[in-house]
Amino acid sequence: MSEGRPIRLPRGTLPHLRRADAGLARVIDQVGRCRMRVGYAETHLASLVRAIVYQQLSGKAAATIYGRFRALYPEECFPSAQQIRGTHHATLRKCGLSRQKQAALRDLCKHVAEGRLPLHDVHEHDDEVLIERLTAVRGIGRWSAQMFLMFQLGRLDQWPVDDLGVRKGVALILGMDGELPDKRAMEAWGERCRPYRTVASWYLWRSLEIETPEI
Repeated sequence: MSEGRPIRLPRGTLPHLRRADAGLARVIDQVGRCRMRVGYAETHLASLVRAIVYQQLSGKAAATIYGRFRALYPEECFPSAQQIRGTHHATLRKCGLSRQKQAALRDLCKHVAEGRLPLHDVHEHDDEVLIERLTAVRGIGRWSAQMFLMFQLGRLDQWPVDDLGVRKGVALILGMDGELPDKRAMEAWGERCRPYRTVASWYLWRSLEIETPEI
C-alpha cells in the first residue's frame, strides 16, 4: 500500500459545505483543510482484494493474512485476476483465507476476467453504475463499494448512510444525545451537502476526534 495522494477538491467545495450546515461549518473550522488521501492501493484490483481480505477481521490479523497472500506473487506488480484465479485453494488456505473469502476473491476475479467488472475504464462510468457492478460480486456490499469509490477512485459525492462513524458525526452535529439518525434522516441531511458528500463524510469522521462545541 502506498501513502496515496491528496484528494483534489474543486474550488468552492468547503464554502459550499459551510453554507450547507452551520454545525458542519464549525467542524470544518476546527479540523481545518481537508487532508483526505486517495489511491492507496497499487491497482484497483488490489484495492478490492484487500477490502475482501480485511472484512470482519482485526487490522493486525488482516494485515498478516494479506501479507502472506501478497507474498505468493513475488513480482513487483500486483497479480492479475487470472493469476489469482489460478492459485490453488490449498495455497490460499495456508495464507489464512477462509473458504468464504476464497469464494469472494474468485468471484471478484471471475467478474474482472470476464469483463463484467472492467477495472481499466472505471473513470468512464458514473458512481451508481460502478456500485451496481461491484455489488454483483460476492462479498462486496454497497458500503465496501462506496469505500472503493471514495478512497481508491476519489469520487467526491459518495454518502455512506450506513457507516457508523458518519451516522455518529451527523448525530453529534444534530445534538441527538446518544441516538443515531435513521436512514431517511441521513439521506435528508446528506442532500444539502451534494455534490461533495464524500468530503462531508471525511469531516464527519474527523468530528469524532475533536471536542465539538454545543450546537
